Amino acid sequence: MAPLMADEPCDVQTEIFRRMTPEQKLRAAMRLYWSARELKAAWFRYEHPEWTEDQVKAAVREAFLFHHE
Repeated sequence: MAPLMADEPCDVQTEIFRRMTPEQKLRAAMRLYWSARELKAAWFRYEHPEWTEDQVKAAVREAFLFHHE
């Protein structure tokens, strides 16, 4: 059996997503989005310890609004 790639869901994971209601899927997506924002904020705090919390929030907001890659 070939090893799974990180972006390839396993059969169990696929079945779990199939059984989720649209509301559950939306909630999962929202949790993922806010977790990503928290991780980005943590990275900015690490890279720029001199920044205020307002500067961190502004940088996160800008990163998520204007990042097009």
